[in-house]
Amino acid sequence: MQVFNPSHPGETIREDVIGELGLSVTDAARALGVGRPALSAVLNERASLSPEMALRLEKVFGVSMDLLLKMQLQFDIAQVRKAAKNLKVQKYKPAA
Repeated sequence: MQVFNPSHPGETIREDVIGELGLSVTDAARALGVGRPALSAVLNERASLSPEMALRLEKVFGVSMDLLLKMQLQFDIAQVRKAAKNLKVQKYKPAA
């Protein structure tokens, strides 16, 4: 089975929002009202995008919160599917 490999929303925010506006991470964090380390972690794909951060991005930069959160969900699903072979579970079989 082929595994879909969606990008982390941080990449899109970094390149298509903050990068396009020519902002530094510090300036973007200030505009969003968040700490630089928190924004940097998302932009560098070390942290998941929270609903609150997505809402801040929508309010400040006009990027769709719904789109960003769908991207995060697709990324999370793909990561879990890649790790599925490491799960030690068996399909449930009801007692006869």
